[in-house]
Amino acid sequence: MPRLLASIGRIPRPVVAARAYATAAVTAQASSSASTSSSAPSKAKAKGRRLVFNNRHGPGLAHFLSDSLVPDPLALNATPDEVPYLSVNDWGEGRSYYIEVYGCQMNVNDTEVLMSVLNKSGYRQTKELADADIIFLMTCAVRDNAEQRVWGRLGDLKGRRTKMDNARAPTVGVLGCMAERLKEELLDRGADVVCGPDAYRSLPRLLSLRALGADGVANVMLSADETYADITPVRMNDKNPHSAYVSIMRGCNNMCSFCIVPFTRGTERSRDIDSVVAEVRRLAAAGVKEVTLLGQNVNSYRDTSDSAAYSLPEESGALSEGFQTIYRGKEGGRRFADLVAAVAEVDPELRVRFTSPHPKDFPDELLAVIRDYPNVCRRVHLPLQSGSTTTLERMRRGYSREAFTRLAKHIRETIPDVALSTDVIAGFCGETEAEHVETVEVMREVGFETAFMFAYSMREKTHAHRKYADDVSQPDKDRRLQEIMRAFFERAAERNAAAIGSLQLVLYSGISKGRHAGTDDGGRRVFMADGECVDDLKPGDYVAVRINSSSATSLTGTALEITTLQRFYQENPQPIGAPLAIS
Repeated sequence: MPRLLASIGRIPRPVVAARAYATAAVTAQASSSASTSSSAPSKAKAKGRRLVFNNRHGPGLAHFLSDSLVPDPLALNATPDEVPYLSVNDWGEGRSYYIEVYGCQMNVNDTEVLMSVLNKSGYRQTKELADADIIFLMTCAVRDNAEQRVWGRLGDLKGRRTKMDNARAPTVGVLGCMAERLKEELLDRGADVVCGPDAYRSLPRLLSLRALGADGVANVMLSADETYADITPVRMNDKNPHSAYVSIMRGCNNMCSFCIVPFTRGTERSRDIDSVVAEVRRLAAAGVKEVTLLGQNVNSYRDTSDSAAYSLPEESGALSEGFQTIYRGKEGGRRFADLVAAVAEVDPELRVRFTSPHPKDFPDELLAVIRDYPNVCRRVHLPLQSGSTTTLERMRRGYSREAFTRLAKHIRETIPDVALSTDVIAGFCGETEAEHVETVEVMREVGFETAFMFAYSMREKTHAHRKYADDVSQPDKDRRLQEIMRAFFERAAERNAAAIGSLQLVLYSGISKGRHAGTDDGGRRVFMADGECVDDLKPGDYVAVRINSSSATSLTGTALEITTLQRFYQENPQPIGAPLAIS
């Protein structure tokens, strides 16, 4: 059967005009088809065609010629809201769906948005694969390993379906960043529906088009303004219901040479502060004790819904000292420090975290918010990527080794008990042994509490793919990764050992590895070996824990008492570091 394809590139503004062009194209082609076979049912027309909705240049001569012309399947396309000659029912009518999530926290939040869209259209979630009418894979494209897991899973599902009657075989949908990057190949290798990160609103319609008999349907439109701000996510964190993710922005403008994200998630656009605060308020009312504000580059957040809003001095939008960027800076509106402060004020018992930032956007105003609000966690993610200035230049990171270490030192001086986490890539294109050694040195110098470390994986479409050779051998990548990890674990063990004897506020999450466990303010795993109150703990409780021992990855202590966030910090004030210039 033919494939109904709506594979999309970045949709130009205005969106309405683009959709009008697409509709005009489809209408013209439909009229031509109808003139030759007007008695055929609409379903047969859908099954007999591959639809291409071009939205890049608007309608051209081909749109008004005979449909004997074969559309270019590689053109950038968009799915209009209404296809004039298809009777599409996007109501799920109780069909069940099952979702497997791969990748980062953004994919978890995207899944929650997607579930809201599906549930409102009459679909229902099942937690049993065998009961599902539709199986979705929410995918990641940042590293090759993540993609290989999805390819393997698609193969498993394909084998599963071949053993079933066609009428009983579930529909398979691939969502997320792989959908945007590999739409055609996914359809060729077993996916029935492919939907990119900015097109989840269209998923019920895509499923309906598939039900009409199309061999495959795809919508991977990248939007200039989609944030899903008006959609209330369906929380799926059953194991940790007191914690929630809140997406505050989508896309990224940084264009680091190794990164596929700008190509799979588009350019930066931010939700307005009011919608974020409203979502956080609903979560707090539902008993959530910790929210994590999410985005590819959260500290470049800018709410321009009110162009007159300047709650911070304009110079506060400047980059961190010694940092540069390849794109034009944003002007006006309310900034990330405004947002974090507004969220912190929703409920003083609600912990606030955020990820992932870029080191270039750390003004003192943001550090002041972290310092001054007890419920804003003193954990800062500071992605290093490489400790070599030369490698950082090839990565297009916009800073030197010296600028990064100076910023890390400034943050520690301002917030003495801060926990720093980082991302590191081993074996990037052209990395020499000397450049690798510099990375190991920075890992020892800064002493991160947490690190996410990976061997480099070349991604198609990226600047590195176009300009550089992936010339570090896999054995060298693996060895360098191990050396980076060794340096990290040695310093992390030292820093965690310094916490022995201290009193930590822990948000209890439940039993892990047979022990009571939770997380402290810095995001470290804390196990509670004993204590008078330990048997009374419920997930979501704050508990004061005296730390007795440590490892490179966790702390262990005695649970002293169940408490509240406000009470704990009133009795145990957080240390205040060096004054800031804005204080």
